[in-house]
Amino acid sequence: METMPRRRLGSTPEFVSAIGLGCLGMSEFYGARNDEESVSTIHRALDLGISFLDTADVYGMGHNEELLGKAIRTRRDEVLLATKFGTLRSQDGTFIGVNSRPEYVLQSCDGSLRRLGLAVIDLYYQHRVDPGVPIEETVGAMARLVEQGKVRYLGLSETAPQTLRRACSVHPIAALQTEYSLWTRDPETEILPLCQELGVTFVAYSPLGRGFLTARVNRVDDLSADDYRRRSPRFQPSNFPQNLILCERLKQMAYDKSCTPAQLALAWLLAQGERIVPIPGTKSRARLEENLRAVDVVLGPRDLEGLNQLFPPGAASGSRYPEAALRRVNL
Repeated sequence: METMPRRRLGSTPEFVSAIGLGCLGMSEFYGARNDEESVSTIHRALDLGISFLDTADVYGMGHNEELLGKAIRTRRDEVLLATKFGTLRSQDGTFIGVNSRPEYVLQSCDGSLRRLGLAVIDLYYQHRVDPGVPIEETVGAMARLVEQGKVRYLGLSETAPQTLRRACSVHPIAALQTEYSLWTRDPETEILPLCQELGVTFVAYSPLGRGFLTARVNRVDDLSADDYRRRSPRFQPSNFPQNLILCERLKQMAYDKSCTPAQLALAWLLAQGERIVPIPGTKSRARLEENLRAVDVVLGPRDLEGLNQLFPPGAASGSRYPEAALRRVNL
């Protein structure tokens, strides 16, 4: 990889790296923390041209924002940093609901700025839609943050098409973040075409299927006891074997292309449109460097057709979230 390609952020004048870095796993859900390696990974990402970093106020109960703030303090001008508000957790980390009331939006922004140690957040997302608050009220409050100079651009996460359209009528939305990968192709039906219509960048989180599409998770028992994936439907014994078959076929296709399965999966996403920016997560420099080389993988029509046949919509066995979490998306 000589130069990291860049893609435009919504209708703004900003361009971000074609691949970003999701930072959730540096704080929780995917094994033990290693702050030293995580900071080294962030610095290596910047060295390699990654300019788009993604976090949220609830990742690690604030730890992730603090970690990123320290990591980029001397390199602020190299980063377009995105964080999120609106998801609520109890003291023990249990998810307990959402809150997007205007007063909470303003309060959450101040908290994120404090933890990050920044004067302004580049991209501020509503993490999950609050069904009890009209989106117009929430985006109105977010727009006031832009007016106050605390936030530069606005984003939404896991939002239904009609909600996105209503939000855009209040203030320009630069990015919509939703899970999208070879084994989660739900956005293709409505939300991707709408993003194209409205000039909204689509940020694809979990582009490697929570690590499954790296072909390195061969047994659930290999995961640590506190790994989130032990509770994920697609990693359950009733679904895992069928998904493993898909992954084995992906490995063969990657071998034929002289790349890794992760690189092939990311290259497929990049080929879906110039408005799409995947943000694979990692806390390892080695995995980071592997992922970024996806920009060098050239996929022709036959390659894309082969991947589409292997992973048609609905190919994965099991839902992408447990039932309770599914109720909080696409609102």
